[in-house]
Amino acid sequence: MDVSAEHLVEQARERFQLQDYYGAIHLLEEVVTAGRAFADAHHMLGLSYSLVGQQDQALAQLDRALALNPHYIEALVHRAIVLNELGRETEADAAFRRAAQVGGEPRQGFAAHVAAKLANQHAALGDAYLGAGGLTQAIGEYQEALTLGPAFHDLRYKLGRMLLEAGRALDAREHFEIIVRARPAYLDAAAMLGLACYLAGDGLAAKAVWEECRERRPEDPRVEAYLAMLARNDTAAPVAVPASGGDGDPPSPHPAGRSGRKKRS
Repeated sequence: MDVSAEHLVEQARERFQLQDYYGAIHLLEEVVTAGRAFADAHHMLGLSYSLVGQQDQALAQLDRALALNPHYIEALVHRAIVLNELGRETEADAAFRRAAQVGGEPRQGFAAHVAAKLANQHAALGDAYLGAGGLTQAIGEYQEALTLGPAFHDLRYKLGRMLLEAGRALDAREHFEIIVRARPAYLDAAAMLGLACYLAGDGLAAKAVWEECRERRPEDPRVEAYLAMLARNDTAAPVAVPASGGDGDPPSPHPAGRSGRKKRS
């Protein structure tokens, strides 16, 4: 089974906190190369490059983070700092002004940086509920998080997985479709969109999604397993939804039940 992007990012965050910036870069580049990174991963990679003196690479990653989330206040600030380090003072001043402007734009009545912090706190509480077996409460907290941070597609991905686990395939499908529209290269979300379609009873849509995934990432064992399942029997019982802590194993032809949940740190 492939190591999940989320797990690699968590490992990179640990290396970053230990000031092992090259170790963080190695892990984050693996995520980015696979096209599985969200704005947070690009931001951390850019910051790591900056801290080892590779400012051009840092700027490229910060730009990618902001392409995914233009309101990412930390990425805006760090981009301004990197531009200043590169001697591009006029652009740095403009970037600082943009950061100040975004920081003042309200979301749900809160300043952007406050809304982002609250969204992450809702997600952390949701993870705590999930670890304690409170799937319904976890879903509620993630929904609150997305109200405050609608562009936080890493949180939306986790919510979609929890909705599948709760048997709410149509709701999950809606969230995965939002992610795929915003991040066409994020094939893990596309694979889960196919699963949501299948569990919602739309086998044709699931097949179309998975076949496109196979064309773009032919080495993914999950997609092959999903398509093989459809080929064996279009009316087969739905596969067990992997627990919402990671990417999960490919579906077994004889599911043994739900796997244990992985608690988010």
